Amino acid sequence: MNDALLTRIAEALERIAPPPASSADLAAAPAYVWNGATIRAVEAFAPVDYALLTGIDAQKQALLENSRRHAAGHAAHDVLLWGARGTGKSAVVAAVIGKLQAEGQDIALLQCAIDELASLPQLFTLLRDTRRPFILFLDDLGFDENGVGDARALRSLLQGGTAARPANVRLYVTSNRRHIVPRHLSEQDDPVNPRDVVDDKMALSDRFGLSLGFHAIDQDAYVAIVSGYAASLGLSFQPLDAIQWATQRGSRSGRVAWQYVVELAGRHGLNI
Repeated sequence: MNDALLTRIAEALERIAPPPASSADLAAAPAYVWNGATIRAVEAFAPVDYALLTGIDAQKQALLENSRRHAAGHAAHDVLLWGARGTGKSAVVAAVIGKLQAEGQDIALLQCAIDELASLPQLFTLLRDTRRPFILFLDDLGFDENGVGDARALRSLLQGGTAARPANVRLYVTSNRRHIVPRHLSEQDDPVNPRDVVDDKMALSDRFGLSLGFHAIDQDAYVAIVSGYAASLGLSFQPLDAIQWATQRGSRSGRVAWQYVVELAGRHGLNI
């Protein structure tokens, strides 16, 4: 097979191959999603109103202040939001960005799926080409015993690695675990070096300058959250009905409160 024939085959393959996907305009959208290869704009970014998130006042104020600093180009922390499921960790991240954008701050949210962590150096290369401040959001991060290597790679990206995040990017990570990587009592009995085992597993969470804990709420706080959501939609409700809803689901949280309000809206023939 001669060179001319090989060239014609290569040209034919190029014509039938799909064009490479182009990344979105990083200055245009309020939020984006990274799929491991390209950045996709999210035009319909509709976070929960910051004011409606109740019972987590200290956490949301700390996150707002940190995000405002980053939007202004000032020193700001990477943030770990940890704690019980359904307590508002993910909602407050989006709400803070939405509030700052409503105030006229040029900051964007960029979400990356947990299974795309290996592609973060590629993403960071793209983000270095813009001066716009970004919050890179990793939701529900957690590593099992087999994922310790991935945890080490991520902490290298946070600080000290050759492919560390650019200055216009901060990582906001949610996790059900305070230290992200699971710990066991047996670590204390490790005959080799128990302190080293514990330190290695805590090293990732230690890379976050701001760590915010979210905890289970009591009944009064749950009803207050329901009340805030319902009032924003012009809905009335019976507290006992809301409590029974939570009891049937086995938990009280901001997520369950919102689910109850969705149910309430449906009963009233509303679409939200």
